[in-house]
Amino acid sequence: MSNVIVRDVTPNEGPEDLPSAQPSSSKPKSYTHLIAGGFGGMCGAIVTSPFDVVKTRLQSDLFQAQHQRSAPGAGGAVSSARSLLYNFVETGHILRSIYRDESPRALFKGLGPTLVGVIPAHSIKFYTYGNGKTIIAERFNDGRENSRVHLAAAAISGIATGTATNPIWVVKTRLQLAAERTSAAGGQRVLHGSWWTIKNIMREEGVRGFYKGLGASYLGVTEGTIQWVLYEQMKGFAQGQGGATEWLGMMGSAGGAKCVASLITYPHEVLRTRLRQPLVNGVVKYKGVVQTLKLIVAEEGARALYGGLSAHLMRVVPNAAVMFSIYEGVLRWAPY
Repeated sequence: MSNVIVRDVTPNEGPEDLPSAQPSSSKPKSYTHLIAGGFGGMCGAIVTSPFDVVKTRLQSDLFQAQHQRSAPGAGGAVSSARSLLYNFVETGHILRSIYRDESPRALFKGLGPTLVGVIPAHSIKFYTYGNGKTIIAERFNDGRENSRVHLAAAAISGIATGTATNPIWVVKTRLQLAAERTSAAGGQRVLHGSWWTIKNIMREEGVRGFYKGLGASYLGVTEGTIQWVLYEQMKGFAQGQGGATEWLGMMGSAGGAKCVASLITYPHEVLRTRLRQPLVNGVVKYKGVVQTLKLIVAEEGARALYGGLSAHLMRVVPNAAVMFSIYEGVLRWAPY
């Protein structure tokens, strides 16, 4: 008869002392990343939508002249040698002018397609990244995560997200660059919606029109990789602090990582916006990434590659803090 060893658990012995205290099911389900990313992205987009409108207009040459003429101090020393501080002041002035001259609703132009794009985009991004880093670590790095694993997962996530959602961002950009028109009958202001914009793009440019700026979006994959790697590293310092301190640290990590990544890679945002602009008198001005880069520098100088940077930072930094904190919260408290 074989001996049977019975192991008693003493009152002082905690679960951590047992051989397999944490069940394998404690890891988030794959679909949890999908839900958490979509919900976080939606909340962040709604809160920061006005800054997104300002950023898009400052990136485009269609609105630059208009806003420069109306900006305080235009034509003087400030406009010729703008400081970063003045760019933030300019952002506030443009927000006020849009509210006054167009309508409060104009501050949320493109929010419909933004939400239509943000929810699947961030669902795809967080789903592919969250599950991708696990798969890559298990198959290629003995189950351990490190910066190389995070970088590879972020690159795959960025390419998948950009390819899937590019048509939505084209429609959003066109809506944000569309000025309100006054109808001939009754003098009422008219705002064209998403469906009209979709039909107009299809009629004038065909299916290819929905994929304008895709090359610049792929350049933007570098921003996502930098952001994810920095976030994972910075988050490590905040984890284990507990309570509000840990959450504030994670929010700061998300915002700080996004700020650094945006400053490094921002010109691709301007290139992408220019490539997605509508036709002007039936003419396509910007035709490719390299051609657009050369044309902007030749006509407007290298400074134009950072047009709208202040509005961009005012949008993406709090957006990232909100989005990542909600994402982490859903992962932590979701039932598995």
